[in-house]
Amino acid sequence: MSSCFNPKELSDFARYYGFHYDSLDPIALVKDVLIDMERGLAGLSSSLPMIPSYISPVSHLPPGKTVLALDAGGTNLRASLIHFDEHGKTVTQGTTKSPMPGTTGRVSAEQFFDMIADAALPLLSTAPKIEGIGFTFSYHMDIQSNADGILQSFSKEIDAPEVIGKAIGAGLREAFARKGHTYSGPITLLNDTAATLLSGLATIPADGEAVPSKNAYGFSGGPVIGFILGTGFNTAYPETSIPKIGFESLSAPQIVVCETGTFNLRYRGPLDREYDSTTKNPGAYTLEKTTSGAYLGPLTLHILKQAIKDKVLCFKKSGELLAMPHLETRFLNEFTHTPLAAEGPLGSLFGLDEGDALATVQYLTSIVTERAALFSAAVLAATVERLGASYEPYTPVRIAVEGTTYLIYKGMRRSLEAWLHYMLFKEKPRPYIISPVEQASLFGAAVAAMSGVKG
Repeated sequence: MSSCFNPKELSDFARYYGFHYDSLDPIALVKDVLIDMERGLAGLSSSLPMIPSYISPVSHLPPGKTVLALDAGGTNLRASLIHFDEHGKTVTQGTTKSPMPGTTGRVSAEQFFDMIADAALPLLSTAPKIEGIGFTFSYHMDIQSNADGILQSFSKEIDAPEVIGKAIGAGLREAFARKGHTYSGPITLLNDTAATLLSGLATIPADGEAVPSKNAYGFSGGPVIGFILGTGFNTAYPETSIPKIGFESLSAPQIVVCETGTFNLRYRGPLDREYDSTTKNPGAYTLEKTTSGAYLGPLTLHILKQAIKDKVLCFKKSGELLAMPHLETRFLNEFTHTPLAAEGPLGSLFGLDEGDALATVQYLTSIVTERAALFSAAVLAATVERLGASYEPYTPVRIAVEGTTYLIYKGMRRSLEAWLHYMLFKEKPRPYIISPVEQASLFGAAVAAMSGVKG
């Protein structure tokens, strides 16, 4: 049994169980993702669905045009009138927030859509003209060629089973009619990853600078990638060729939602597979289970328990950790930020004289985080590579990011960006900017509505 903190022993432990990042070939991983992306676009067997959105990101947002933006999230429904000024900045008006239908008790399909209409109609009645409605609906949908979405499932907090199988845009339009309001304009459905992309299109300057800059040449910006790294994991990007639906367009690419959390990793060790077998969907979302906030805490707990069994981690209350049924990622994050505070479900287990055990937990957790950052960076690098030479060095690829795992999880952002730079600059410079975006779902819905608006 180890009696002191031993980094070499711990690294060997991580390599033995197949979760050490140094056993991975980053460039080969990028190529693996690219192959699955191409197969998914062609409709061949692939772990990446590569879902068409039927939305083309606009390069110019017509100033003064007003749209209604709706955002249906986990617990809240937000609605806002939005227009873009002559500088392309978003201007919001009358933003409201109400409980998401079905969160306070079961509702019928008609009640569900009527409640959304009730949130939207006061705003519609105040605007002289609405050019379109953009609706970020963060639940599993099949997007149709008319940009409507047929709901496939709700997450567990929404109790509205009659809505499953129905077209969301059509249901909202019918609800307007029941309430005496005729709306004949477009309703564009999209998920939160596509909305993040579109929000980045509207808010990240053409040259990628964090502050507004002059653009004397008038060139439009490079392409935008949407990236979610929070509770879940996903990416979206503009694609010019989608063979499985016969789509080919160099001038007006279509947003594809990759569902990259489902990517089937070849690089998984026995502890990954053991943990996967305890989840609700074994064998699915294998990349998400190594990278996202829903899983990093529980996965790390599973690894720490094995470290105790193998006697590379030893402390007085180790039995309490072995008996711990679950560890939320937020508590693990709090521990890694302040390991000396001796607080929380993890930190409180260690005595004041058990600094070696404390260091061991911090060390193993950092290996898991570093691997998650590498996997995430490989997906982003593959997406940039998929865009090919469709940008110029002075207009870098803009990566719009949303999600607390990227923003606040200890070590994630720094490591992810370091790996991404390595992967994209190893052979030749691939200019990019990675930037968080705020209120992405609402602003993205507005840009989606604008996609059919002519200036």
